[in-house]
Amino acid sequence: MLSSTISYIFYIRRIFMHIELSEHFTYSKLLRFTFPSIIMMVLTSIYGVVDGFFISNFIGAEPFAAVNIVMPFLMIFGAVGFMIGTGGSALVAYTLGVGDKKKANEIFSLLVYLLVGLGLLFTVIGEIFVGPISQFLGADAEMLPYCVTYGRILMLALVPFMLQNVFQSFLVTAERPQLGLVTTLVSGVLNIVLDALFIAVFRWGVAGAASATALSQTIGGIVPLTFFIM
Repeated sequence: MLSSTISYIFYIRRIFMHIELSEHFTYSKLLRFTFPSIIMMVLTSIYGVVDGFFISNFIGAEPFAAVNIVMPFLMIFGAVGFMIGTGGSALVAYTLGVGDKKKANEIFSLLVYLLVGLGLLFTVIGEIFVGPISQFLGADAEMLPYCVTYGRILMLALVPFMLQNVFQSFLVTAERPQLGLVTTLVSGVLNIVLDALFIAVFRWGVAGAASATALSQTIGGIVPLTFFIM
């Protein structure tokens, strides 16, 4: 799996690395430029699917139901990253288009700081209220411990997950959609490998599934953050 993933990464780089926003876009170039973003959105959704597959096959029906109950609560917070990224990247792209690079950098930095601040606030809220929210969403006494365990571990990686979501849009503005695709692909494969290791081998249960997803989301957020810092 690792060798095929590496080969696919170099293939993606070769196809998409030479497209710039200032170019004249043909239909072919438009598809090549937007295709990584489309695939990123698809791959981002596999976190819950992969966890559900391993939990249902190796842990049981109750934990599987618990994960599906608490997942929408977690995704609401993650969606804030998409919201800020979509609106913010349009504003940054416009500012770059009128030639004010300094202001564009300031707007970008402000939005990242805002996202980190909101992420920390949401993390605290989620850690405190994941139990009551799970009950409100329908978790019974048997499912509630699984909901709390899964939710609290994933909340620890909320800031990187939100950064991953916001950078998916900003990497397009930075003319590096292929980097976002490669990062999402690597984090998705890592999630699968860690799920198999933590659940099927180490038998860590729901905590293992949450830990695998949290680690993969952290990689997905830290890599593009490092790119922009550098």
